[in-house]
Amino acid sequence: MESTFNIKEFLQALRKRLPLIIIVTLLFVALSGIVSYTMMKPIYEASTQILVNQRVTNPLQASEQLNIDANLQLVETYNIIIKSPAILTEVIEELELKESVSDLNENISVSSAENSQILTVEVEDVSMERAVLIANTTASVFQAKIKSLMNVDNVNILAPAIVPVDPDPVKPDPMFNMAIGAIIGFMLGTGLAILLDQMNTTIRKEEDIEEIVGLQVLGIVSTVPEVKEFKRSANINDKKELIADVDTEKIKAVSNPKIGGSY
Repeated sequence: MESTFNIKEFLQALRKRLPLIIIVTLLFVALSGIVSYTMMKPIYEASTQILVNQRVTNPLQASEQLNIDANLQLVETYNIIIKSPAILTEVIEELELKESVSDLNENISVSSAENSQILTVEVEDVSMERAVLIANTTASVFQAKIKSLMNVDNVNILAPAIVPVDPDPVKPDPMFNMAIGAIIGFMLGTGLAILLDQMNTTIRKEEDIEEIVGLQVLGIVSTVPEVKEFKRSANINDKKELIADVDTEKIKAVSNPKIGGSY
């Protein structure tokens, strides 16, 4: 008989292995929490905003809309310039950082809102104070260097980064990690339950016999309730053995008179 997928049997197998699935899921949740709280270093983030507005020098560009469009087109260029070695090398030298340009580049991200001339520089670091210092220094170096690089002298720092009173790390997120751990644990637990069920070759019902031998079951031998008969036979045998033991003891007592006794 061909093996077909039976959703009812599948759910019954999962229900049978439900304790295993719960244990594996809780194990992964606990493991994710332990790693998040004890092994992963907290990462803090500081951000600063920069407004770039190219000054109009050509009367032909007097149109305000044309000026805004030109600035928007330059925003992507500014994003690349901020993370370029020309800016980051000077930031590293000014702050005497030990990181290389590529390492610092990985910790800095630059973004801009749609149709906006405002650039947001975000810096991630294990120290909130260092993140704020790197963000503000990067903005200051960009403001100074862009004049010679792009002939733009209208760059303003709108919102410098500051150290909050009670900074919260942006990474790791223990709750998110534990949620991911729960999903992974549930999937692994379910897979393990299915694997154990498939590897279990115990014959539990007539369908299992049909699947193994490929023949149809014609009859079923019911279970014979022989427990009482067995107990009764056992009791009778015990009584017979007990009577035999008593007779043996009487024969011994008669055949072996006591030493020094009186008759």
